[in-house]
Amino acid sequence: MSSTLPPLALLAGGLATRLRPLTEKIPKSMIEVAGEPFISHQLRLLAGQGVREVVVCCGYLGEQIEEFVGDGARWGCSVRYSQDGVPLKGTGGAIRKALPLLGEEFFVMYGDSYLPAPFRPPYDHFVEEKKLGLMTVFPNDNQWDASNVEFSEGEVRKYDKKAVTPQMRHIDYGLGIFRRQVFDEWSNEDVFDLATVYQKLLAKRELAGYEVSQRFYEIGTPSGLSETDALLRGRSPEQRD
Repeated sequence: MSSTLPPLALLAGGLATRLRPLTEKIPKSMIEVAGEPFISHQLRLLAGQGVREVVVCCGYLGEQIEEFVGDGARWGCSVRYSQDGVPLKGTGGAIRKALPLLGEEFFVMYGDSYLPAPFRPPYDHFVEEKKLGLMTVFPNDNQWDASNVEFSEGEVRKYDKKAVTPQMRHIDYGLGIFRRQVFDEWSNEDVFDLATVYQKLLAKRELAGYEVSQRFYEIGTPSGLSETDALLRGRSPEQRD
């Protein structure tokens, strides 16, 4: 079996309003974390996981990302770009627009996530399950963010960011896998979120689930940014300044 995994869509087009004023003049991916733009850490992680093709879905100030990253060669991967345009298309719409660059199956990861759990096991599970999509989940128990997934006996039973239930002990880890055909019902101009895609797949019983055991890190909030910076500097979160 090849160690190389399918392409990955990196969702880096958001406005990052929770990080203002840091993101008034730079996109979230370009925020300095542990001495370099965050996207450097992400690309290094992805190459180490076996992902060799990355499509950055850009929006707000996306030209800065493209200028810095270029073709991605210095991180050991090939990087291409899909520009959202105006208005922004949402996380689902950004993937739909990037489909010509992604192939028949692909990973999706958020542009503010750092995910240390191995990518190969969920991909192997996706192949075995033969479903249209897969959501990785983590037993969060509302510890690092609000839990939003009911997961039991190896299956996602419910996923909802708004209608939270006491049975929601897990959280969407931030790494998804999809077959291209999932997005056929939308056009390039449609604005929609990835959460809608997951919920539609769940309703059709076409969403596989895979539980990971390593927690996620993120830079979408000031506290998350501080914690991730500490991690990538080799310190425990308790040691951060």
